[in-house]
Parts: sequence; structure tokens; C-alpha cells
Amino acid sequence: MFARVFTFLIFFIFCTSCDKFSFSKNKDLQIMDTIVDFTSVDFSPSFKICDSIIDKEEVAICFRNTMHQKIGEELQKQQLTIKDSINEIIYVDVVINSKGEIIFDETSTSENIKKQLPQLDSLLKLSVSKLPAIHPAIKRGIPVTTKYRLPIRILLMD
Repeated sequence: MFARVFTFLIFFIFCTSCDKFSFSKNKDLQIMDTIVDFTSVDFSPSFKICDSIIDKEEVAICFRNTMHQKIGEELQKQQLTIKDSINEIIYVDVVINSKGEIIFDETSTSENIKKQLPQLDSLLKLSVSKLPAIHPAIKRGIPVTTKYRLPIRILLMD
């Protein structure tokens, strides 16, 4: 009888002192795994034209250049009349949701542009709505919503 109790006691001490049964290490890993940096994404949004590019930074550059080019082409189709020459940079904020839909958010413009080109916001909304299909940004394998601020130079001579 004493041998059984002694064997059980040794087995119990062996199991409780073993490091493999400690769950504290797994908890630390789980806590580290749930910390997410929301200031950056793993993969930037991209247009279909940028799909062949492998480097993440080049994809982001391709995305920005394509967006500027498409919005610029749409704005150049418009006949704008002004009183004074304009050479300013405006900022266009767009949101790209997790479904790849691009949504015009707002513009940051000077009072001069607001006075001379009151229709600029509606033209920018139209330009953004005509952009081709976009693949959303990816964070940890999940499509996420991102917001971009695009600087656009408005250069009009009277």
C-alpha cells in the first residue's frame, strides 16, 4: 500500500513540476499575437494594372500614380472658367473599404479655389466614381478599410 501511495506521489510531483504542462508561455504568445498595428497594412490597395508588381513599395507607388493619372484625366476633360490664375495644391481624401469600393470623403482647398471653382468637389466626386476596380488593402490576410489623402496640383491659367 505504501508503495502505491509513494509511486502516486512521485508521479504527481513529476507532472506538476514539468514545464510542458505550463500554460503561461502560451498565454504570453497569445497576447503578443493579438497586438495589431493599425497604422500600416501588409499590402496596399491596388489596381488590376499593378497586379504584376511584386514589391510592396512599388505596388503602393503604382496605386498612387494610377489614381493621380485617372483623376487628372477626368479633370482635364472639364472646361473650367476662372478669373485669376490658380497654381495650388489641394488634398483629396478617399476611403477604400474592405470590399474594394472607393468613396470620396472630402477635399481640403483654399478659399481662393472655393470661390473660383465651386464645382470642384462635385467634379472630384465624379472623377473618383469613375476609377477602375480596386483590390482592398490587406492586413493579416483580411481585407481592411483604408483612407488616403491625395495631393493634387490645380494649375489653371486665365
